[in-house]
Amino acid sequence: MAEDPKKEPERLQLIPDDLNFEPGFNIKTLWAALFVGFIMLPGAIYLGLVTGQSMAGGAEWVTLILFIEIAKRSFVRLRPQEVIILYWVAGGLVMMGGKLGTGAELFGGPFGGLIWDQYLIQSPQADGLHQYIPDWVVPPRGSPALDGRSFLHPDWIKPIALLLTVIVMMKINSLSLGYVLFRITNDIERLPYPMATVQAGGATALAESSGPREGWRWEVFSIGAFIGVIWGLFYVVIPTVSGIFLTETVTILPIPFIDLTISLKEMLPAGIMGIGTDIGHVMVGFVLPFWIVVGSFAAAFLVNIVINPVLYSFEILHTWEPGMSAIPTQIANSFDFWLSFSIGGAILVAVMGFAMVGQTMWRLRGAKRASAKEELPEGRGDIPIPTALGVWAVSTVGFILLVWWLIPSFPWWISAFFGFVWTPIYSYIGARMIGLTGSPQGASFPYLREGSFYLSGYQGAAVWFAPIPLFNWGFEAAVFKQLELTRTHFGSIVKLAVVALLIMFVCSFIFWSFIWKLGPIPSSAYPYVQKFWPFHATMQAFWAKSTLAEGGNELIKTIIRWEYVLTGVVGSAGMLGVLSLLKWPVALFYGFIGGVGAWPHFLLPNFIGAMLGRYHFQKRFGAERWRAYTPILLAGYSCGMGLVGMSSIALALISKAVSSIVF
Repeated sequence: MAEDPKKEPERLQLIPDDLNFEPGFNIKTLWAALFVGFIMLPGAIYLGLVTGQSMAGGAEWVTLILFIEIAKRSFVRLRPQEVIILYWVAGGLVMMGGKLGTGAELFGGPFGGLIWDQYLIQSPQADGLHQYIPDWVVPPRGSPALDGRSFLHPDWIKPIALLLTVIVMMKINSLSLGYVLFRITNDIERLPYPMATVQAGGATALAESSGPREGWRWEVFSIGAFIGVIWGLFYVVIPTVSGIFLTETVTILPIPFIDLTISLKEMLPAGIMGIGTDIGHVMVGFVLPFWIVVGSFAAAFLVNIVINPVLYSFEILHTWEPGMSAIPTQIANSFDFWLSFSIGGAILVAVMGFAMVGQTMWRLRGAKRASAKEELPEGRGDIPIPTALGVWAVSTVGFILLVWWLIPSFPWWISAFFGFVWTPIYSYIGARMIGLTGSPQGASFPYLREGSFYLSGYQGAAVWFAPIPLFNWGFEAAVFKQLELTRTHFGSIVKLAVVALLIMFVCSFIFWSFIWKLGPIPSSAYPYVQKFWPFHATMQAFWAKSTLAEGGNELIKTIIRWEYVLTGVVGSAGMLGVLSLLKWPVALFYGFIGGVGAWPHFLLPNFIGAMLGRYHFQKRFGAERWRAYTPILLAGYSCGMGLVGMSSIALALISKAVSSIVF
């Protein structure tokens, strides 16, 4: 029976209180995991290499919609518990992996990180560094495993074994500590978790949509998917297909941006300017907080239009030369001034974040005792907190011993401090911020990892590639909150983790091996990584060389200038003071600090999207309705681009595989 459209707002309500906790993991979840691993994953890999965009959002929606439609035609109605687990299956599998901390995040499983490592050790940026990178990270430069572009070589045994070990240990560490944080912030402190409420409500609505009637979510999602498909045809399909059938690749719009830096070298010396060509950045501007976008846009354009030319005229930016494109200019400016300045600004943001968290914790200090004695919900799947802490402690000890075994010369107490002191404190702060505001932002400590390595007295480069237990598992508490809201038994997330790890490791190995075998990565076939990976390699190599016995100390002293760091602190504080006097939103300050070193190429379409959303679409649809539309619209766009990406990668892989066989 169809529901009255006037009752649509009621569909956002969560599961009725009288619904019992039930498992969400079953054969449907297993089929969904296999579907994502073998069907969605190649598209995620290809889309990331070509455009730098993630299928996060798109993968979840494609999987959910497919299984909901199958359920409809099978006269089966999906339960909310099944929908929320399907959601985490799809999102977790596509997002899992990458090379975190390098800026070169990849989508498509853990072997994407090894693809980055093989590029780094062979890149010109690693000259003078490659001989210090251990063979448990990547085979040495000149290895047949790298020349032949194959993971099926003995030189890969150590890196792959370490990768598998670290991934399993990280999952155990995150689930155990995340559960403890959930128990503290949810059962004791009773924090609201606003975003978890929205996501759980969406899962409930999707479960209801497995009935005969679709609601407004489907309509908005369809519009976004249509935009994604149309734009993807021009942006992804034409370059991919033309490269298969023609001698030259036809590109309507440069990927990922139009670079105007060289053209404006006379007007804007040392300035970076360009236009991002993916319309998805406009839709991201719909979703991001308005004042964050405005602050980032203002900072990026002020820096590149006004400040950089002035700094160049005073010879502070002395490395830049006319004729440099955007990426070399960004590297030169970062080393000359902006890396030091950004450290100063980030220190101020960190102090503000910790002060804000401390004030909040002090105000709510009495809430802990008020509800600590209440009984836990029956059937939720809880375990004793000491048991979860014991599992977390064992896994943390495992990380400490692993780092000590890999790098005996690195002080073990630093790993112990990060694992047993910093990670739980930082994760608790993150969980509280998510529980209070829905966002983990608000408290961070910039360059803690880099500073600890540099000041430790360690000499070498291995520590920069080691699995140091420096984590923030605050987001895991929100996962458990979503499970509680949808009345999903907590054991389901453990079963999901086991299955997802197994499927992702196998599928990531298969598809990354195949794609890497077809051609080097990066190359002209993958425009985004070809442009940006040299920049990320330069930055990672800089930090890794800073602890080398020969020249490392002098290098970092040359680039990290404490007078510029102090300038960053004072300048950021002055900016904050001006905004406070004018009573402008503090979000403008956070956006401004984040935009100082950002690429104006992508912030321009973000700003256009934010302005369109605030001054056109909000007036047309209403602010509350527009805020409900935008995440689903962006997810639909990601879905459309993902479908186009999967079609393109299918054609490209078939064509290259056939040509490899023929020749």
